[in-house]
Amino acid sequence: MMNPLDLTGRTILVTGASSGIGRETAHLISELGARVVLVGRNEGRLAETLRSLDGEGHRVEPFDLSSTDEIPRWLKSISASSGPLHGLVHSAGTHKLRPLRVLNAKTVEDIMRINVGAAIGLAKGFCQGGVCAPGGNIVFLSSSAGLTGQAGVAAYAASKGAIISLTRALAVELAGQHIRVNCVAPGVVTTEMGRGLLGMLTPEQRATLEAAHLLGLGSARDVSYAIAFLLAGTARWITGTVLVVDGGYTAH
Repeated sequence: MMNPLDLTGRTILVTGASSGIGRETAHLISELGARVVLVGRNEGRLAETLRSLDGEGHRVEPFDLSSTDEIPRWLKSISASSGPLHGLVHSAGTHKLRPLRVLNAKTVEDIMRINVGAAIGLAKGFCQGGVCAPGGNIVFLSSSAGLTGQAGVAAYAASKGAIISLTRALAVELAGQHIRVNCVAPGVVTTEMGRGLLGMLTPEQRATLEAAHLLGLGSARDVSYAIAFLLAGTARWITGTVLVVDGGYTAH
């Protein structure tokens, strides 16, 4: 029986593949037959992800995405050695809980550089000649924080709202190159980053946040299923959209 999510023969680059949603996405798409290019700053943790993948042909590409101007040239070199990329998932990101009264320009700049600047650099590099295979697609990670108000995360929320706007703009701009662009907006997920966020809350704040997720907190696999759907032929007629995966958090 045909698997509509089959990714056999496709090469997909995943940023943030050393942990969390990025690592789980790499696991899932390798199970679906994809060859995965694993990107992150920590080569040791990327190697751990590599050893846990199904199939063959995967590779580790350590890179600091804060070097945004270098991203297009770096992607060109990857495609030159591994062949054109069929998909790109930008899961790398940074989250800092900073109330407005202590928010400073450096924190805002750091968050925007990784969450938005790197996304733009990746898209720019992906649409270069020879980098993207015909019918390629991009999946960004936004957040429920980019869709609804939350206290203490103004800079992070702004960056994730920007990803939604970026997704829609690039979907229009890149449609002529037959490149689809979508994003996934998760709620709170029990990854290392998610647990760190929860650990900064009081017991009362944590209980309130958990109760707001009508189906409970999510797992990285919940989000990776949505990403795989957008990467596969199942989403061939979908571009410029935001797929919300948040256990009902934004339904209120």
